[in-house]
Amino acid sequence: MSPPDFEEIYIKYFYDVKKYILSLCRNEAVAEEITQETFFKAMQHIKKFKGNCTLYVWLCQIAKNTYFTYEKKQRRVIPEPELSTDYKDNKLDLEIAYLDKDEAKRLHVLLHNLKEPYKEVFTLRVFGELPFSQIAELFEKTDSWARLIFYRAKKQLQEAIK
Repeated sequence: MSPPDFEEIYIKYFYDVKKYILSLCRNEAVAEEITQETFFKAMQHIKKFKGNCTLYVWLCQIAKNTYFTYEKKQRRVIPEPELSTDYKDNKLDLEIAYLDKDEAKRLHVLLHNLKEPYKEVFTLRVFGELPFSQIAELFEKTDSWARLIFYRAKKQLQEAIK
């Protein structure tokens, strides 16, 4: 079996892999960088692709591992900034926006504290807008498994919000 044409692979899967990484990191620049690195690694190791899964799943696995490695390096290099809570503004619109941002931050913290695979399945489904079939394929599980994990993650978040 001859290796597939890499340019065709790049054109066909780049957007989908970038969307997947964007669902994990929520940062366009980081997603672009990780996706580029993913395709560089895939090009180097295309001969190792055995066909045990679809090419898309293989690329997403490389992308996920690349992103997690990137995140580990970032945590060691850049300490997370502390958010100031003493900022007050008298304008109603800004207060509402601040409260919305505060609530969004709280939800992201709760999501971040979920254990795997709950966190990743929830993120892929909600932010990545992936169907359960693709999520299941990424984890090498069934569609039912993906639905169950998503349901449990949603329940855990709902309980944590209360």
